[in-house]
Amino acid sequence: MNLMAFKRGLRDGIAIAIGYFSVSFSFGITAVASGISWWQAVLISLTNLTSSGQFAGIGIIAASGSYIEMAITELVINMRYALMGISLSQKLDPTFKRWQQLILGHCNTDEIFAVAMSRNKTVTPAYMTGLAVLPYIGWTGGTLAGAICGNILPMMISNALGIMIYGMFLAIIVPAMRKEHPILVVACVAILMSCIIHFVPAFSFITDGFSIIICAVAASAVGALLYPVSEEEEEAEHAA
Repeated sequence: MNLMAFKRGLRDGIAIAIGYFSVSFSFGITAVASGISWWQAVLISLTNLTSSGQFAGIGIIAASGSYIEMAITELVINMRYALMGISLSQKLDPTFKRWQQLILGHCNTDEIFAVAMSRNKTVTPAYMTGLAVLPYIGWTGGTLAGAICGNILPMMISNALGIMIYGMFLAIIVPAMRKEHPILVVACVAILMSCIIHFVPAFSFITDGFSIIICAVAASAVGALLYPVSEEEEEAEHAA
């Protein structure tokens, strides 16, 4: 293994690991509050590494949702990782073996993908391993810390810490909404549909899991219809 490339990956992954620790801390608290034991919460983070997917899954579990709801919800939320994996595979060094791709593909999150794709050089196994290891530890360690603290902290503090994830989502969405009108429209459509499903009695039969699916798919469809991206624009964006 190229030690220099591994160290470079470690350095690039420090900031991601810090951010993951804080968000997964909130996940650990939320999971315990939903009736999941600490070791189950840690196991979920060990085998998933997807903040939005895990929080959505916890909500479905807490609402006693069906396996179908869980499967469709996770497919819709995490489908982007398949697309990111295809894109990142074009940048991998030829020394990448198939088993390495399978293992490191598990750690291909939004932030890790963005950092890896921003490199001018090809992504080697050593660099990708270094880039992924600290965020993986940070995500799992934060979940463990949050789950333990969720059992010992006062309920008022646990509830306050449990809303950190919503603050993170707002910090991601609001700046993008202010810069890009299409994102604003898509977000408003999702919010409007969510409110209709929640408050209109005629839609009370729709569970939380299917509500997420309906809102996500419908808002994405509206965005695709109103703001289609041509192949030329897409190629120019990738080139940039």
